[in-house]
Amino acid sequence: MATFPMEEPMCLIENQESKGLIVNQEALQILLGITQPVVVVAIVGKYRTGKSYLMNKLAGGKNGFELGSTIQSKTKGIWMWCVPHPTKQGHALVLLDTEGLGDVEKGDSKNDAWIFSLAILLSSTLVYNSMGTIDQQAMDNLHYVTELTERIKVKSPEGQAKEEEVDESGEFKRFFPSFIWCVRDFTLKLEKKDVPITEDQYLLDALELKNGVSKRVQDYNLPRRCIRHYFHSHKCFVFDRPASTSDSLQRLEELQESELEPEFVKKTTTFCSYIYEKCNAKVLVGGYTVTGRLLGNLAVSYTEAIRSGSIPCMENAVIALAQIENSRAVQEALAKYEEEMSKNIGKFPTETQEEFLNIHQECEIEATKVFMGLSFKDENLEYQKQLIHELAEKKSKYSLYNEEESAKKCKAILQKLSESLERDISEGKFSKPGGYKQFLAEKNSLVEEYNKTNDKGLKALEILQEFLTEKENVEAAILQADQSLTDKEKEIEEQRAQTEAAEREKQIVEENNRRLEEEMENQKKCLEDHQKMLEEKMEEEKKKIIEQNEWMIKEKLKEQEDMMSKRFHEESEMLKEQIKDLKKQNTAAGGRSLVGDILAAVLLPIALAGRGRGCNKRC
Repeated sequence: MATFPMEEPMCLIENQESKGLIVNQEALQILLGITQPVVVVAIVGKYRTGKSYLMNKLAGGKNGFELGSTIQSKTKGIWMWCVPHPTKQGHALVLLDTEGLGDVEKGDSKNDAWIFSLAILLSSTLVYNSMGTIDQQAMDNLHYVTELTERIKVKSPEGQAKEEEVDESGEFKRFFPSFIWCVRDFTLKLEKKDVPITEDQYLLDALELKNGVSKRVQDYNLPRRCIRHYFHSHKCFVFDRPASTSDSLQRLEELQESELEPEFVKKTTTFCSYIYEKCNAKVLVGGYTVTGRLLGNLAVSYTEAIRSGSIPCMENAVIALAQIENSRAVQEALAKYEEEMSKNIGKFPTETQEEFLNIHQECEIEATKVFMGLSFKDENLEYQKQLIHELAEKKSKYSLYNEEESAKKCKAILQKLSESLERDISEGKFSKPGGYKQFLAEKNSLVEEYNKTNDKGLKALEILQEFLTEKENVEAAILQADQSLTDKEKEIEEQRAQTEAAEREKQIVEENNRRLEEEMENQKKCLEDHQKMLEEKMEEEKKKIIEQNEWMIKEKLKEQEDMMSKRFHEESEMLKEQIKDLKKQNTAAGGRSLVGDILAAVLLPIALAGRGRGCNKRC
């Protein structure tokens, strides 16, 4: 079975004639095993335009993704190649090579639109690959971008009124990847009115909108408007022809770099460097960084939505993802608690309750850190509540173990110390005048030695009380058999024995009450730790949302200024409303944090339940 890093590509989403789009389970398992952040680069474009060659170069080799030298598309579905990122330490580079759009052999072209949509949904950078120039034909070939509002939903339909028609395209820029247009076999000069221009300016000029309201103008503007408004950055690379002969083009993967056109090699190197240095890891709304595991679950969620006949919804996918990841976060945190506790097992039994509670608190803090690092969108604190509840259960388990270890140790000490006493009892040594006094001397000596013994743990007093209680009948028999004592003296001795037993019982109750107070104080500290870490996490999340909104506002202000300068008043007003809404979101996000109120309301029942668990039968 293939593992990360992969030696060769594997199909991630298969395009089967009978079943449609389906996630390949072996490829999925590879993604699920990647815990690093992922930079996801997807390439789309018509078949036989050299997409696979660029992806192979990004992976660091000539071979891997299959190159198509004939009119047939060599890539079916979406293929994946996961390799360590060449320049970003601790990141994985996930390359997605898509089935060529417009393959005449496929018959059913609707999968082209879904594959294009999946490439956008899964990637952090989308590379569109075309041949020749950026002209109207190239724009027409990119018509899938104009259908994205019908193929991708931002908000769940359940959260909208049935009669409400919501335009979500203004939010696409927040979710969508960066956009790179690669123009292959480019033969024109990069000039405008005889003045040299950059590749990026060439793309921006090609995306210029025309003024007018005719259908022809609207059709011309539509793909350009979508590209401008949906993607948050636009980059262009133009490539010379890689080789001069048709024979060389058909065996591109076999050629050495020295056999390729120098300008093509140079531009390919520049393209790869840009991807490595400038393309960031994929993030979800709110600034959550996507790992391979998250990406795998996203692929399943989106593909299953398409297979069921639904429209992939980003909000629903993130909610489903949060449920999976938060459940995992709870289990990982509990495993961390167990790991940390196992390091302290050698300290059991602890001499005091405080010592045990300190160990527990340290382990709980480490476990909570794990949970905070993995969880996201736990908006009602459902999973944090579950974690606290299960940590309390584990604490009870270890507390019981600590007490059991103490009881075992105390019983072993008493067994050894009482060997002489037990022997003397069985031999009838105390069955004589003055025997009771001798019995008391040996018993008190045993108790004194027991009390001097260290590291007995929390059950020392209770186990001693049990031991002495077991000896009460023997002691009473020896007392009554001792003919050297008068009846009055025997009565006094009985009362003394009862008083001592009652005093020890009182000490046990007082000790347990003191432990209960310590338990409640520790629980309070643990909840304060949870609240502090949660507040820090929510503050960081709030900061990310505000930063993301500020970035969106900046981008839309630039768009609005551009639209105003070119007299596109309708678009300018639409952007004005979107900017206004984003500013409202920032004001709401910057308001007073209610985490303390929420946490108190959610966790108070657990605290009260914990009070019941902390009290034993003697309280």
